[in-house]
Amino acid sequence: MTSHATTGYEARQRFAENVARKAGALALDYFLRRETLVIETKKDPQDVVSIADRAVETLIREQIAEAYPKDGVLGEEYGMAESSSGFTWVIDPIDGTSPFVNGMPTWCVSIALLHQGEPVVGVIAAPCQDELYSAAHGLGARLNGTPLRIDGSRTIRNAVTGVGANHHVPPRRVADFVEALLTQGGTFIRNGSGALMLAYVAAGRLVGYYEPYMHAWDCLAGYCLVREAGGWFLPFPVEGERLTKGAPVLAAGPGAIEDLRTLAQL
Repeated sequence: MTSHATTGYEARQRFAENVARKAGALALDYFLRRETLVIETKKDPQDVVSIADRAVETLIREQIAEAYPKDGVLGEEYGMAESSSGFTWVIDPIDGTSPFVNGMPTWCVSIALLHQGEPVVGVIAAPCQDELYSAAHGLGARLNGTPLRIDGSRTIRNAVTGVGANHHVPPRRVADFVEALLTQGGTFIRNGSGALMLAYVAAGRLVGYYEPYMHAWDCLAGYCLVREAGGWFLPFPVEGERLTKGAPVLAAGPGAIEDLRTLAQL
C-alpha cells in the first residue's frame, strides 16, 4: 500500500510550513507599519482589504509556481488557477483583515492543500503569537512541533465555542445559534478570524467553531488540523465551481459534535 507520505503530502507539508513562515513574516512587517496601508472595502464596509493581503498572496503564489508549477491555486484575492496535477492549494493570505488593520493580533496566514476532494495539508501561521499550526493527512497535527490531540471530555458546557458572522447571512441566524448555545449552558467567543479559531479547536483552546457561511480559503487548512487532532468537521463542497462558493462551517471535538450539530441545525 502506498503511504500518504509517499504520495507527496509530507513534502508538500514541509513546503507549506516554509511558505507560511515567509508569508507570516511579510504580513507581520505590514502589520507593524499598518498606519501606512491604504485600506479598501469590498461589497460590505466591514469586509476590508489592503496591499498587505495582495502582497502576501502574491508571495505564496510565486512560491507555489516555482516549487509545484502544475498544482492549482485558489486564493481569496486573485481567484482560481486550475490544476493539472490533481493538487490544489487554497490560501487566505491574511484571514482576519479587520483585526489586522485595526491593530489586533487575531489574524493568520492560512494555507491548505486539496487532493481527491480532501484537505490533505493544513498550515496556519499566527505571527503575532509566533505560532505555526501544521497537519497532513495521516501524519497528525502539531503546534510549533508539539503534537495536538483533542480532549474528548470537553463539551459545550465546560469549554468555549467559537462563533463567526458576516454579511452573507441574516443576523438572526447567528443570533439564534448564540441564544441556543447560551441556553444550553455554553459560552462563546469571536476573534475575527475563522481560520485561527479552527486552529484553536485543533489545539483544544475551543471545543468547536461554527459560522453559517465561509469560503474554502477560510476553513480548509483549519479543517485538516481539526481532523488530524482527532476532531470532526462538516464536509465542505469542493467539486468544480462549488469550491469558490461559500458554505456552512462547523468543526468540533468529540465531546461537542452532537450538541453543536443540533444547535446549528446541521
